Amino acid sequence: MNSKFLYRKVLPLTRRTFSINSIINHNHSCKLLVVGGGTGGCSVAAKFAKKLKKNELFVLEPSEHHYYQPLFTLIGAGVGTVKGARRNEIEVLPENCTWLKDNAVEFDLKNNQVKTSKGDTIQYEFLLVAVGLETRYDKIPGLLEALSLPSGVCSNYSAKYVNKTYEVLQNLKDGNAIFTFPNSPVKCPGAPQKICYLTEHYLRKKGIRKDVKITYNTSLGVIFGVKTYADALWKICKERGINVNLKTNLKEIDVFNKEATFENLNIPEELTKVKFSMLHVTPPMCTPEVVGNNKELSNAEGFVEVEKNTLQHCRYKNVFAIGDCSSTPNSKTAAAAAAQSNVVYHNLSAVMNGSNLSLAYDGYASCPLITGYNSCILAEFDYNLSPLETFPFRQDRELLSMYLLKKNFMPSLYWHFMLKGNWNGPATFRKLMHFDFK
Repeated sequence: MNSKFLYRKVLPLTRRTFSINSIINHNHSCKLLVVGGGTGGCSVAAKFAKKLKKNELFVLEPSEHHYYQPLFTLIGAGVGTVKGARRNEIEVLPENCTWLKDNAVEFDLKNNQVKTSKGDTIQYEFLLVAVGLETRYDKIPGLLEALSLPSGVCSNYSAKYVNKTYEVLQNLKDGNAIFTFPNSPVKCPGAPQKICYLTEHYLRKKGIRKDVKITYNTSLGVIFGVKTYADALWKICKERGINVNLKTNLKEIDVFNKEATFENLNIPEELTKVKFSMLHVTPPMCTPEVVGNNKELSNAEGFVEVEKNTLQHCRYKNVFAIGDCSSTPNSKTAAAAAAQSNVVYHNLSAVMNGSNLSLAYDGYASCPLITGYNSCILAEFDYNLSPLETFPFRQDRELLSMYLLKKNFMPSLYWHFMLKGNWNGPATFRKLMHFDFK
C-alpha cells in the first residue's frame, strides 16, 4: 500500500474510530447534539463543525454506512451499484465532531437529555433531531416473506432489497407489473412511479412491452401534488399505456399464489385481488418509535413538531428538526433537506447567540422524476405546490439534460458539497438564472 495514502487516508480514520469507541463515560455533555447522521444531520453537523469544538458537537448515529438513497431508483433499473451509493459513516461525518455510535431510546426535553441504547445519558444545550423515516415492510402481511423468496416482489427503498428489483425486471416476460404507493408519508414521493416508467422503457427496449400490463396503484388522490407536473405525468401514462389507480392501497401479499390484495380507500371494505408477475412495493413509513411515541417532542402524527418556516420546535426553543422526521408539510426529499440545512444553521446559531431567528424555509423541494433511461422531468416547488424552478426554461417536460443532471451531477454534489456543509440548495443559482438580483 502506498505510504502516502496510508498516512493521509487510513491512519486518520483509524484514529477517529479509536477516539469514538474509546469513550467509556456513561454521561456526556455537549453544546449541540445532532441525533441522526443521515442527509440532514450530516449537513448541519458539517456547518457547525466549522464553529464549534469537537467536544461541543456530538452526533448520535448507530449506522456503519451512509447511503445516497436517491440513486436507488436507478440501481433498481440496472444503472449503478449499491456500493457506488455507499460510504462509511465515519467518512461523511465531519472530523471536528464526536460520533457516538448508538441509538437514541429516550428524549427528555424538559431536562435537556437524550438516553441511548447502551445506557448512556447525553446532556445537551441545543438539540437537532434528524432521524428520518423508517421503512416498515412488516406492516404489509406477506411482504417480508415475499422479499426473501424469488417471488417477483421487489422494492427500491432498501439497500438490502434494491438489487432484487433489477433481477425481477430481467426475468419479467408477461403478466401484470404493479407498482405501489402506500397510505403513509414516504421519502422521495416521486420514486414509487419512477421505477414504473423505467420498467416500461426497459420492456420497450426488449421488445416485449405488449406482453406486460403495467399498473401504478397509489394511495394518493393525485398522481403528483403539483398540477403542472401531474399533467405531464398523466400524458406520459396515457401515451405509454400505463394504468393508474388513485386511492388504491396495498393491503396484503399472497406470495405462493402471486396475488396482491388492494383496498379502495374511498370504500375501505372494497377489496380487489390481482395476480402479478412483478410487484414493486413502496413500504409504509413512519418516524422511529422513540420520536413518534414522545408526545413532548412530536405531534399527533408522530413527526417532530416544528414551526414550518423556522424549523424550531413549537414548545422547546432549543430544539430544531430537519428532514423527513419533521412536521413541515413539504415533500420529503434530499433537496428539501439541503434548503432546510441553511435555515436550521442560521436560526439555531441565532438562538445560541440570543438573537432573533433570521431565515425562513419556503417549503422548497425537488423531485427529479425519471421517466426513462434517458429522460427526466425536474420538478421543483414550494409549500404552495407552485413551481419554483431553477432553470430559465420549462421543466414540466422530459429532458435528457435533467436525466444526466440526476444521474451524473447530483451524486457528486451530495457527497462533496452537501455533506460538507457547502450546499444549501439552488436558490442563489435560481436568482442568477432568472436575473433576479434583488
